[in-house]
Amino acid sequence: MILTLSFFPDMKIKTKLILAFSLLFIMILTLAGIATRQVRLLGDESKNILVANYQSMDYSRNMYKALDAFGEKPDAAEKFQSYLDQQMANITEVGEQELTADLQEDYSALLKDPKDPELLRNVRADLNSIMKLNMDAIKRKSDIAENTAASAIWWISIASAFCFVIGFTLLLNLPGYIANPVRDLTESIRQIAAKNYSQRVYFKGHDEFSVLARSFNTMAEKLQEYSNSNLEKLMMEKRRIETLINNLSDPVIGLDETMKILFINEEAIKVSGLIKDKVIGHQAEAVALYNDLLRTLLQDDKGLIGKEPMEIYSDGKESYFEKHRIPISIVPTGEEETRPIGSFIILKNITAYKELDSAKTNFIATVSHEFKTPIASMKMSLQLLANNKTGSLNEEQQELLESLHDDTERLLRTTGELLNITQVETGKSNFKTETASMQHLIAEAVEANQKVAAYKNISIRQNDMSQLPKVVVDRDKGAWIISNLLSNAIRYSYDNDQVEVKAGVTPTHIEIAVTDHGTGISPEFQEKVFDKYFRVPGTEKEGTGLGLSISKEFLLAMGGYLHLKSDIGSGSTFTAGFMKANS
Repeated sequence: MILTLSFFPDMKIKTKLILAFSLLFIMILTLAGIATRQVRLLGDESKNILVANYQSMDYSRNMYKALDAFGEKPDAAEKFQSYLDQQMANITEVGEQELTADLQEDYSALLKDPKDPELLRNVRADLNSIMKLNMDAIKRKSDIAENTAASAIWWISIASAFCFVIGFTLLLNLPGYIANPVRDLTESIRQIAAKNYSQRVYFKGHDEFSVLARSFNTMAEKLQEYSNSNLEKLMMEKRRIETLINNLSDPVIGLDETMKILFINEEAIKVSGLIKDKVIGHQAEAVALYNDLLRTLLQDDKGLIGKEPMEIYSDGKESYFEKHRIPISIVPTGEEETRPIGSFIILKNITAYKELDSAKTNFIATVSHEFKTPIASMKMSLQLLANNKTGSLNEEQQELLESLHDDTERLLRTTGELLNITQVETGKSNFKTETASMQHLIAEAVEANQKVAAYKNISIRQNDMSQLPKVVVDRDKGAWIISNLLSNAIRYSYDNDQVEVKAGVTPTHIEIAVTDHGTGISPEFQEKVFDKYFRVPGTEKEGTGLGLSISKEFLLAMGGYLHLKSDIGSGSTFTAGFMKANS
């Protein structure tokens, strides 16, 4: 009955589990009861030996000692009689009563004539008889205890073996009985999830697993019918989506999770020169071996080329495209983790925007260049007016002249920045790199900003620059970068504050850190401050928003870098890295 639970196909799972665990519980109680009974029998046998016979042996031994002390110790007779009385109260064996009575009789006679050796021998003989009787009883009871122990071992072994067989049988059958149907059902569910709607599960009997299997099979059958009935609808949707993709004005290439090409629209075929029938269903890496554009797109995904717009010959001219790789992920029904199922690449045609940007850059460069000459002429005229040789000015005229001079300087600086940014954008910036002293570049930048700093009572502190290695830099642009960072730090510092200039050395670069203690820059704006024409919202300080952008472009062109670290309320630190001459 207990060999396997499958003998009861109509019994519910809960009932089978209760039956199995109840059987185990009964076996444990039975085994415990047998063990307890046998241990108790052993205890009783041992108790009989220790309590009865051992005490008689002890009384006899003490009476021997008292008998040997006759005539030497005055209380020997009293001790002997005391032990004899205890012995008379501990009669447990057949014949022990008579032997104890003979001992009492012979001892009484000995007390009347202590010198009689015959009476002394009789007393000793009586004691020996009592001791022998109890020793024989101890041996007999020990044999009984051994037999009882052997019997206990036999019963416990039989019960343990029986329980082991039943328990081992349940151990083999019960987990499999529960786990095997669950495993089969789980695998079938995975097959259904993989759209294998022909999967079926069959369990014998009428238990819960069988009911669940029949329900599962019904569900799978209905899913199969639903899938077949909707296949035509899905194909129609597929054709609709393909038509939509083919009519997009931007090139689109679709890939699955294994980088196999799923679709490619007409625009992508036009710019890549691929043949649709020869690429659909093929691995993108294999197609890229003989197509430069696709190879470039795949290299871009691996970070092997920059993020600048791609220049592609299209529509009879050089066109510019921005590449966007959009991953596609889903959360399968009934699961929690996202699973990638592919991606698609879109090339957005930005040729028109590139042409507008180029026109804008040329316009700014032309206007800035045209402005520069009259502004310089205005500056010279203002200097002549300030000269006393042209006539003296009153206090109000002097203030107006200083205001005009400041405005002219600002216009000249803005025009210079606009020219610099147009040169950077068009790639026409000329860099005359040479070995230069970092200490001299910093000193030049500090001197250029000393007057402005003194006007706000701001001190410029710098650490020892005398031991700095030389750098490879365009002297004018290097000094301009440091001066721009100092100018910004002074502009955004409070009056009566200080600006710190510190230098550090890395294995490849000299780092110049310019720190102010102003309001700081919010984290969301820290990356944008290097964008062209960007100014932190809420600031009322003058500026074009070009200085940091130009500085970063110049540093990158010279193999350096520019970083920002800022905390609100604590100020900002701009770190410029210049290439070491010996790196």
